[in-house]
Amino acid sequence: MTRAEAIAAELLAGMQGAGAQPVAADILQPAETLLDLYGEDIRARAYVTHDPALGEMMLRPDFTVPVVQAHMRDGAEPARYCYSGPVFRKQERAAGRAREYLQVGYEVFARNDPARADAEVFALFARLLAGHDLRPVTGDIGILKAAVLGLETSARRKAALMRHIWRPKRFRALLERMGGHGPLADARAELVAQLRASPAQSQVQEAGQMVGLRSEEEIRARIASLLEDAETPAIPREQVLALEGLLSLAAPARQGLAEMRAQNWAALTPALDRLEARLDALDEAGIDSTSLPFEASFGRTTMEYYDGFVFGFVSARDDLPPVASGGRYDALTAVLGQGRAIPAVGGVIRPETLAALEAAR
Repeated sequence: MTRAEAIAAELLAGMQGAGAQPVAADILQPAETLLDLYGEDIRARAYVTHDPALGEMMLRPDFTVPVVQAHMRDGAEPARYCYSGPVFRKQERAAGRAREYLQVGYEVFARNDPARADAEVFALFARLLAGHDLRPVTGDIGILKAAVLGLETSARRKAALMRHIWRPKRFRALLERMGGHGPLADARAELVAQLRASPAQSQVQEAGQMVGLRSEEEIRARIASLLEDAETPAIPREQVLALEGLLSLAAPARQGLAEMRAQNWAALTPALDRLEARLDALDEAGIDSTSLPFEASFGRTTMEYYDGFVFGFVSARDDLPPVASGGRYDALTAVLGQGRAIPAVGGVIRPETLAALEAAR
């Protein structure tokens, strides 16, 4: 048994001791489900193959989706699950990170007191990882989503921003453009001017032979949507600045909560109330929320199905991935539940990263 496998067994035993039921998931998973959730982006990160009987399949990129599917199909409530096994992710050629690695995880499905469930998962991970010299960090995707929904702009623009919350560069470019600033705004204004100068039908005819998969109807619909968007007033500058300030917020959790409250942004109030309830529950679980790091943008590049509380435990080494990560994914249960939904929160730990840190001491 390797050191990573031994660590995985220790972590799994600790999770079982916390009341979790061990579960397994097939290594080959139907690709359709993951593609429906994430779109074609998942192909860049997962290993895809084709089965003559089952169709397109993927090597398991994580455990959360199959565990949620199994629970929503026939799980009791409340429920706690734990698991351990390999997952598979494509990596950049120069990244130097493993394409196959162990993942140990813990998931909680419970309708009552989500703040207490959040605190339960985080506190368990803090206990399991104590002594490894890791830095905890927390965030809340729900606050960012509330901010986007609170902007004074069209539903179409809000939807576009929501789609790109997990792509920070694209999100910032869109926010600047919708606020009437930046190179993307200038490029869009030039395009709109050209569209206004010539009817859609004429532009399609002048473009020549049709190439690609889009029909003429789809092209005309896209032109109409661009012109409609051009009539939408810019997002007020003060709201753009407030959202940019929120995205850059990094402070101890209680201080961060106070700073966000001080903005008097009414759209954030329910999300901030949930954050405060979570911090109270963390204090009760033995976690000092006055010193716990909070970063409003944390999790935006790696946690696409989380929609509330997010957390991680990271080392001082930039060449290693986070040792642990997790968060709340209520919306995922609704998508996979076929009409049912249940609040859920969980996280995963990388035993091989812990083993590498131990070996370097």
